[in-house]
Amino acid sequence: MNFFVKSNQIIGNKIYIEDSDVNHIKNVLRKKPGDRISIVSDGNEFETEIVDLSSDKVECEIIERKQMRVVGPKLTIFQGLAKADKIEYIIQKCSELGVYEIVPVELKRCVVKLDGKDKLKKIERWQKIAEVAAKQSLRNDILEVHKIVSFNEMLEKFKEFDYVIMAYEKEDNSLKNVIKNITDLNSKIAVVIGPEGGIDEVEAEKIVEAGAKSVSLGKRILRTETAPVAISAIIMYELEM
Repeated sequence: MNFFVKSNQIIGNKIYIEDSDVNHIKNVLRKKPGDRISIVSDGNEFETEIVDLSSDKVECEIIERKQMRVVGPKLTIFQGLAKADKIEYIIQKCSELGVYEIVPVELKRCVVKLDGKDKLKKIERWQKIAEVAAKQSLRNDILEVHKIVSFNEMLEKFKEFDYVIMAYEKEDNSLKNVIKNITDLNSKIAVVIGPEGGIDEVEAEKIVEAGAKSVSLGKRILRTETAPVAISAIIMYELEM
């Protein structure tokens, strides 16, 4: 398991772990002084030895420092807002698969509607789920969950990507046909996934007009929580993320 800290928690040859990770290290993992743990911060991985444990802090000494190498494309999922349990599942599994970031999107057929305060609370919770998943899967970074965006904001963000793919149940073009044309393994790839009700036809047309490639994920219709996991796994395998 990796633990994540901010740069200001590294002082000289010591790293100080705080907050909820302290309880996890002491009472769940039952670590003691002399035990080793792996810590990640700002592109560096540290092999450390626990020096001291208090009620609110774990003091670690750096044994070895490694600079992390990120190999493969950066995959972003633009996920149509779905019910809470489904979004949480998507975040957890996409984090395990190596997805770089998730951007929740308000689409026409979304059954979930959130106001300003609820949006902020949800993002905080979703980001915490991503952090826990990163620790458990030994990721060297934490999947970022962005603020919820509108349909038009999503279209504008497409300009930031080398490839944009839309999973659409009315499409015949296979995902394989699109992936085989991705030659740069350091590409920025965006994938658009609809909510429970799917992507509206007018929205689908506008997404394609904005530069996306519309693809089928097979003969069967996948649930909104299944589609991003399936497509992420396929892209990860084909492009060796």
